Amino acid sequence: MKGVYRTLINALRWLLGHALIAAVRLYQYTLSPLLGPRCRFWPSCSSYAIEAIQVHGPLKGTWMAFKRIMKCHPGSAGGMDPVPGGRSEALCRDDETHHASPSSPSSRD
Repeated sequence: MKGVYRTLINALRWLLGHALIAAVRLYQYTLSPLLGPRCRFWPSCSSYAIEAIQVHGPLKGTWMAFKRIMKCHPGSAGGMDPVPGGRSEALCRDDETHHASPSSPSSRD
């Protein structure tokens, strides 16, 4: 019986995750082009939301996206803010290693 509940919960998580991602994609293809590039972060808040939901599931991912959106305002400096454990975090790490200065300890022999 536990297996049935687990399967049902997993199906609901999958469905909720895909519904949330579809809502963000709808925003990206309809409203976002009209508003223009406003996000102060990389990846953009909508891309962050999709990745957070994919990596951490619909509940935690939505909470992470909400916190990120609350940080994105005119007084914010913005910058690189990757999803922990996600593709964007790996890209930031790779970018940092490729752009290390010659005097940095990581690039010395």
